[in-house]
Amino acid sequence: MSLGENICYLRKQKKLTQEQFAEAMSVTRQTVSRWESDEVIPELAKLVDMSTFFSCKLDALVRENLSVQSEIYSEIRIERVAAFHFASYVMISPNPEDDVNGYMERWAENSGLKAAFPDAKLIGWDFPFVSQEQQNRFGMHGYAAAYVIPEGFQTECPGVQYSENEEADYAVITITDPFVQAFERIPNAYKLIMKYLQANNFKENPQENILSCFEYVYEKEGVSYMDVYVHVDGVTKVDAYSQFN
Repeated sequence: MSLGENICYLRKQKKLTQEQFAEAMSVTRQTVSRWESDEVIPELAKLVDMSTFFSCKLDALVRENLSVQSEIYSEIRIERVAAFHFASYVMISPNPEDDVNGYMERWAENSGLKAAFPDAKLIGWDFPFVSQEQQNRFGMHGYAAAYVIPEGFQTECPGVQYSENEEADYAVITITDPFVQAFERIPNAYKLIMKYLQANNFKENPQENILSCFEYVYEKEGVSYMDVYVHVDGVTKVDAYSQFN
């Protein structure tokens, strides 16, 4: 992909017309058109301004094919997630995600959740409270997994922590095939969200009874997807309202 195509792609990602982008760059619409058609290469100062405006690295703007991201990542949206109850467990191990997901699968069977609600949603998030010795000496990491408890389901099955996530706003991005290059695609999704929050002056504001972030993996027509949720504050416009119950 050419520099002009990257500029055009990023402009459209921000839902800007050529006139609007031209005003932001203090140039004419004709200049933007010539940039995007590769008729004229922008001055270095303008390229620096663009990288700041689009929240991307200058080298990526000039050298990479940025549209490839659109095949992997959705546009970021703001969702208001309704309050939900969940049952969670944390594991610290060399492979905590698989370990804790397996534990929660067994809990779902023992509690009757799977029998009553076969499509109950399993979410997860990194557990950061792992000592440096555990990480460096033993290669251990932490991960939490939780089943969202649907309305009407009751159980006192032990072995989990029962909690409620209050209604909250989240920035959400969808990853296609997240486990293809998982150590690249998933962290990059968080980076894209953080750039989006910074560019739009949204704030992270940790609050009690609100998960700061979580991930939800699912399949559709044989393709795996992951939705990454990051809690945001100061939202005035919500794109969607979703329920996990």
